[in-house]
Amino acid sequence: MEDRGSEPNLDREPNLDLDLDLDGTSGRDSNRDVSKKTRRKEVRRSLAQDAVNIPNLLTFARILMIPLCLWLLDTDTPRSGFWSALVFTIAAITDLLDGYLARKLGVVSVLGKLIDPLADKLIVMATLVWMTPMGRIPTWTVIALLAREFSVTALRSVAASGGVIISAGQEGKTKTALQMIGIIALLVGYPYHLTYAGIDLGVVDCMRVGRVLVYLSLIFSVASAAQYLSLFAQAVEAKRKRPSESIHRADLDDSGE
Repeated sequence: MEDRGSEPNLDREPNLDLDLDLDGTSGRDSNRDVSKKTRRKEVRRSLAQDAVNIPNLLTFARILMIPLCLWLLDTDTPRSGFWSALVFTIAAITDLLDGYLARKLGVVSVLGKLIDPLADKLIVMATLVWMTPMGRIPTWTVIALLAREFSVTALRSVAASGGVIISAGQEGKTKTALQMIGIIALLVGYPYHLTYAGIDLGVVDCMRVGRVLVYLSLIFSVASAAQYLSLFAQAVEAKRKRPSESIHRADLDDSGE
């Protein structure tokens, strides 16, 4: 009696489930995915480390001072105005300190370059806008200052995307100094009898002093904006000439053979 169950079935095709990567693309793709994940982890780790260094912590503290400064200012009393000006002064000091410490400690970071100017603009814009309905600063002045800030920031961003770094000039630094002192005087906001080095200065209206300083800062703001625009135009022109110069140089080399 024949035992057909023991015979192999040669007519049936073998059921082979083989995933052959003949060209090695799946291996390369998996390696690429692993490298992307590794880079993302490194970027997150780097940002986390940057966030907790001393200069960036000072910058974050400056941002947190904004609501405190505005809350004190909103009370609109001589005492609250003094404390609001004090908070703003401390914030301005941290602005000087964080940049110095970043260079001194060698911890200049991309995160710091982003949040430091952002913190400066936030506290300046917030206080100026908040003081407008209080009558301490005219609306047109605030609009002009904010328009200048937005325009220069956009200009520097476009320049940076093209590999051109535009540093702040002397006009911009003078503008910042006048603006900071003017805002502090506006935050104080009330007349005070002042003496300096034994000299009686009489009654000084801090609001008027602050307005004059902010008006002066506006003049330097326009001058520095014009300087930024000029530097940007020069950088664009220089970048446009480089390819043509290299092509011209190549033509001269070819003709000399």
